[in-house]
Amino acid sequence: MRKSPISVEMLIEQVSEYNIIQIAAIPMILLVVLEWIVTIAKKKDYYDGLDTISATVIGLVNVGLSALLKVGTFGLILFFYNMVPWSIPKTWWAYVLCLVSIDFARYWAHRIAHINRFWWATHVTHHNSEKYNWSVSFRLGWTQHIKIIFFIPVAMMGFDPVIFFICHQIEVLYQFWIHTEYIRKLPAPIEYIFTTPSHHRVHHSRNEKYIDKNFGSTFIIWDRMFGTFVPETEQADYGITKPVNSYNPITLNFHEWKDLIRDVFKSKSLKEARAMAFTSPSKLEAVKSKFSQLKKEELATERSN
Repeated sequence: MRKSPISVEMLIEQVSEYNIIQIAAIPMILLVVLEWIVTIAKKKDYYDGLDTISATVIGLVNVGLSALLKVGTFGLILFFYNMVPWSIPKTWWAYVLCLVSIDFARYWAHRIAHINRFWWATHVTHHNSEKYNWSVSFRLGWTQHIKIIFFIPVAMMGFDPVIFFICHQIEVLYQFWIHTEYIRKLPAPIEYIFTTPSHHRVHHSRNEKYIDKNFGSTFIIWDRMFGTFVPETEQADYGITKPVNSYNPITLNFHEWKDLIRDVFKSKSLKEARAMAFTSPSKLEAVKSKFSQLKKEELATERSN
């Protein structure tokens, strides 16, 4: 199908007409307040006031960053869309196919963000809360925008960029409702196909059996297909294995970047520096111990000589 010429300005104008996230913002905030009130009334421990304020600040800054980066983000997707000579017709099934394609890309982007320290640094903000509630969905790292590169293959499939960004907004919004303790198990067909609060509680847990599991955004089928699915069988203990112990939004966003850069600069070789930057966070301490032992052995050899 022959493409009609489209500019970044035209794309921004068209997508702005379908700003689903902006429309949903107030209802989401009201739902957070409602869930918080219910939590207080039921005397549950699902909310922490300072933690929720931090999440809100992080979310608001992210909205500003998204606006500032809009031209670059839209331009990148448009550039790769224009690179290919084909396009997919703007039909109802194009929306379905695009949604599934974006979700597949999100699965791999999410999985990589957990097994590669560099990408983990862009994502850890979403996990360093020790609470699990609807406000946690606002906690998206300020450096997570660079993950747009994982969606370039979807743009090159030929989806109209307007369809791409509408489907991407739907994917982002879906994440909101699954961050709650109040919705338990859903009917089996839903639990089998879609990512539910039960699946996502597992993902946010630091329980040993749950670490690096259930990466699906809208669909849990990718986890079932690629061996990363684990059902919820015990209460999740939320947070990261090395707690931050801070409510400061800047610390929550950059603590892992700070540690990563420090470890890279302390490295004694390119091999060690590469390992410090790109190893799996769950294996980091073991890798550090390995290099520390190598340094001790080298020092012992030097002394014996």
